Amino acid sequence: MRSIFDGSLVKDQPTLAVTLVENHDSQPLQSLESVVEGWFKPLAYALILLRQGGYPCIFYADYYGAHYKDNKDGDEYEIFLDTHQWLIDKFLEARQTYAYGEQYDYFDHPNVIGWSRLGTDEQPGGMAVVLSNGDNGTKWMEVGQPNCTYIDITEHIAEPITTNEEGWADFRCEAGSVSVWVPQ
Repeated sequence: MRSIFDGSLVKDQPTLAVTLVENHDSQPLQSLESVVEGWFKPLAYALILLRQGGYPCIFYADYYGAHYKDNKDGDEYEIFLDTHQWLIDKFLEARQTYAYGEQYDYFDHPNVIGWSRLGTDEQPGGMAVVLSNGDNGTKWMEVGQPNCTYIDITEHIAEPITTNEEGWADFRCEAGSVSVWVPQ
Protein backbone atom coordinates (compact mmCIF):
# COMPACT_ATOMS: atom_id res chain seq x y z
CA MET A 1 0.00 0.00 0.00
CA ARG A 2 2.85 2.41 0.77
CA SER A 3 3.70 2.64 -2.95
CA ILE A 4 0.15 2.84 -4.31
CA PHE A 5 0.73 6.26 -5.89
CA ASP A 6 4.29 5.64 -7.14
CA GLY A 7 4.61 6.47 -10.82
CA SER A 8 1.10 7.95 -10.96
CA LEU A 9 0.00 11.23 -12.48
CA VAL A 10 -1.86 12.12 -9.26
CA LYS A 11 1.45 11.96 -7.36
CA ASP A 12 3.64 13.68 -9.95
CA GLN A 13 1.19 16.25 -11.39
CA PRO A 14 -1.97 16.25 -9.24
CA THR A 15 -3.52 19.28 -10.96
CA LEU A 16 -3.62 17.30 -14.21
CA ALA A 17 -5.06 14.07 -12.81
CA VAL A 18 -8.65 12.87 -12.99
CA THR A 19 -8.90 10.04 -10.47
CA LEU A 20 -11.30 7.13 -10.76
CA VAL A 21 -11.83 3.65 -9.40
CA GLU A 22 -13.64 2.14 -12.37
CA ASN A 23 -15.58 3.40 -15.38
CA HIS A 24 -17.76 2.16 -18.23
CA ASP A 25 -14.71 1.06 -20.25
CA SER A 26 -12.99 -0.83 -17.42
CA GLN A 27 -16.00 -2.59 -15.88
CA PRO A 28 -16.42 -6.34 -16.40
CA LEU A 29 -16.78 -7.53 -20.03
CA GLN A 30 -15.82 -4.16 -21.53
CA SER A 31 -12.96 -3.41 -23.91
CA LEU A 32 -10.52 -2.15 -21.25
CA GLU A 33 -11.66 -4.51 -18.49
CA SER A 34 -9.61 -3.91 -15.36
CA VAL A 35 -11.82 -5.03 -12.52
CA VAL A 36 -11.35 -3.60 -9.02
CA GLU A 37 -12.45 -6.16 -6.43
CA GLY A 38 -15.59 -5.15 -4.54
CA TRP A 39 -13.90 -5.32 -1.11
CA PHE A 40 -11.21 -2.86 -2.30
CA LYS A 41 -13.55 -0.26 -3.83
CA PRO A 42 -14.23 1.54 -0.50
CA LEU A 43 -10.47 1.85 0.04
CA ALA A 44 -10.01 3.13 -3.51
CA TYR A 45 -12.80 5.70 -3.11
CA ALA A 46 -11.24 6.93 0.13
CA LEU A 47 -7.96 7.36 -1.76
CA ILE A 48 -9.53 9.50 -4.50
CA LEU A 49 -12.16 11.39 -2.50
CA LEU A 50 -10.38 12.28 0.74
CA ARG A 51 -6.93 13.37 -0.45
CA GLN A 52 -5.74 16.66 -1.90
CA GLY A 53 -4.51 15.56 -5.32
CA GLY A 54 -6.57 14.96 -8.41
CA TYR A 55 -10.12 15.52 -9.55
CA PRO A 56 -12.20 12.52 -8.46
CA CYS A 57 -14.88 10.90 -10.58
CA ILE A 58 -17.47 8.51 -9.13
CA PHE A 59 -18.64 5.68 -11.37
CA TYR A 60 -22.42 5.39 -11.69
CA ALA A 61 -22.40 1.60 -11.20
CA ASP A 62 -20.31 1.89 -8.02
CA TYR A 63 -22.79 4.39 -6.62
CA TYR A 64 -26.10 2.82 -7.69
CA GLY A 65 -25.05 -0.76 -8.42
CA ALA A 66 -25.58 -2.50 -11.75
CA HIS A 67 -26.93 -5.69 -13.25
CA TYR A 68 -26.40 -6.52 -16.91
CA LYS A 69 -25.71 -9.30 -19.38
CA ASP A 70 -23.09 -9.14 -22.09
CA ASN A 71 -21.17 -11.42 -24.42
CA LYS A 72 -17.48 -12.13 -24.44
CA ASP A 73 -15.71 -14.69 -26.63
CA GLY A 74 -19.09 -16.07 -27.74
CA ASP A 75 -20.37 -16.72 -24.21
CA GLU A 76 -23.03 -14.73 -22.37
CA TYR A 77 -22.28 -13.57 -18.82
CA GLU A 78 -24.48 -11.99 -16.19
CA ILE A 79 -22.78 -9.27 -14.13
CA PHE A 80 -23.82 -7.90 -10.74
CA LEU A 81 -21.99 -4.84 -9.38
CA ASP A 82 -22.76 -3.95 -5.76
CA THR A 83 -23.62 -0.43 -4.71
CA HIS A 84 -21.18 1.45 -2.48
CA GLN A 85 -23.49 4.44 -2.12
CA TRP A 86 -23.65 4.48 1.69
CA LEU A 87 -19.86 4.67 2.11
CA ILE A 88 -19.34 7.00 -0.85
CA ASP A 89 -21.90 9.37 0.72
CA LYS A 90 -19.94 9.23 4.01
CA PHE A 91 -16.73 10.03 2.13
CA LEU A 92 -18.38 12.92 0.27
CA GLU A 93 -19.69 14.32 3.57
CA ALA A 94 -16.19 14.08 5.08
CA ARG A 95 -14.67 15.66 1.95
CA GLN A 96 -17.07 18.60 2.09
CA THR A 97 -16.74 19.17 5.83
CA TYR A 98 -13.24 18.06 6.90
CA ALA A 99 -10.88 17.56 3.92
CA TYR A 100 -9.13 20.91 4.23
CA GLY A 101 -5.71 22.18 5.18
CA GLU A 102 -2.35 20.52 5.24
CA GLN A 103 -2.18 16.82 4.45
CA TYR A 104 0.28 14.54 6.22
CA ASP A 105 0.90 11.11 4.73
CA TYR A 106 1.75 8.04 6.81
CA PHE A 107 2.67 5.59 4.04
CA ASP A 108 5.26 3.63 6.01
CA HIS A 109 3.80 0.10 6.07
CA PRO A 110 3.26 -2.43 3.25
CA ASN A 111 -0.42 -3.07 4.15
CA VAL A 112 -1.62 -0.19 6.34
CA ILE A 113 -1.48 3.46 5.29
CA GLY A 114 -3.05 6.64 6.52
CA TRP A 115 -3.18 10.38 6.12
CA SER A 116 -4.55 13.31 8.01
CA ARG A 117 -5.92 16.68 7.02
CA LEU A 118 -5.41 19.40 9.63
CA GLY A 119 -8.28 21.69 8.67
CA THR A 120 -8.10 25.48 8.34
CA ASP A 121 -9.35 28.47 10.32
CA GLU A 122 -12.49 28.49 8.14
CA GLN A 123 -12.88 24.68 8.11
CA PRO A 124 -11.48 23.45 11.46
CA GLY A 125 -11.60 19.98 12.91
CA GLY A 126 -9.22 17.89 10.92
CA MET A 127 -9.68 14.32 9.73
CA ALA A 128 -7.71 11.07 9.84
CA VAL A 129 -8.04 8.20 7.35
CA VAL A 130 -6.59 4.72 7.89
CA LEU A 131 -6.90 1.81 5.49
CA SER A 132 -5.59 -1.72 5.28
CA ASN A 133 -5.48 -4.35 2.58
CA GLY A 134 -4.38 -6.91 5.18
CA ASP A 135 -4.84 -7.26 8.94
CA ASN A 136 -6.29 -4.73 11.38
CA GLY A 137 -4.12 -1.65 11.44
CA THR A 138 -3.25 1.49 13.37
CA LYS A 139 -1.46 4.72 12.56
CA TRP A 140 -0.07 7.26 15.03
CA MET A 141 -1.10 10.49 13.28
CA GLU A 142 -1.42 14.19 13.90
CA VAL A 143 -4.75 15.93 13.29
CA GLY A 144 -3.86 19.24 14.92
CA GLN A 145 -6.71 19.17 17.44
CA PRO A 146 -5.53 18.63 21.03
CA ASN A 147 -7.74 16.70 23.46
CA CYS A 148 -10.44 16.19 20.83
CA THR A 149 -12.63 13.10 20.47
CA TYR A 150 -12.91 11.53 17.02
CA ILE A 151 -15.41 8.98 15.69
CA ASP A 152 -15.24 6.65 12.71
CA ILE A 153 -17.98 7.79 10.31
CA THR A 154 -17.77 4.51 8.41
CA GLU A 155 -19.07 2.86 11.61
CA HIS A 156 -16.51 0.06 11.28
CA ILE A 157 -15.13 0.95 14.72
CA ALA A 158 -17.61 2.00 17.41
CA GLU A 159 -15.20 3.22 20.12
CA PRO A 160 -14.15 6.89 19.83
CA ILE A 161 -10.52 8.00 19.97
CA THR A 162 -9.26 11.07 21.85
CA THR A 163 -6.15 12.96 20.75
CA ASN A 164 -3.39 13.89 23.19
CA GLU A 165 -2.41 17.42 24.22
CA GLU A 166 -0.40 17.83 20.96
CA GLY A 167 -3.25 16.65 18.69
CA TRP A 168 -1.92 13.13 17.98
CA ALA A 169 -3.70 9.80 18.39
CA ASP A 170 -3.48 6.16 17.40
CA PHE A 171 -6.18 5.87 14.71
CA ARG A 172 -7.19 2.39 13.56
CA CYS A 173 -9.09 0.36 11.00
CA GLU A 174 -10.35 -3.20 10.59
CA ALA A 175 -8.70 -5.75 8.30
CA GLY A 176 -9.31 -5.12 4.59
CA SER A 177 -11.18 -1.92 5.41
CA VAL A 178 -11.07 1.85 5.77
CA SER A 179 -11.96 4.09 8.71
CA VAL A 180 -12.50 7.85 8.46
CA TRP A 181 -12.08 9.66 11.77
CA VAL A 182 -13.73 13.08 12.24
CA PRO A 183 -14.46 15.22 15.33
CA GLN A 184 -17.40 13.97 17.39
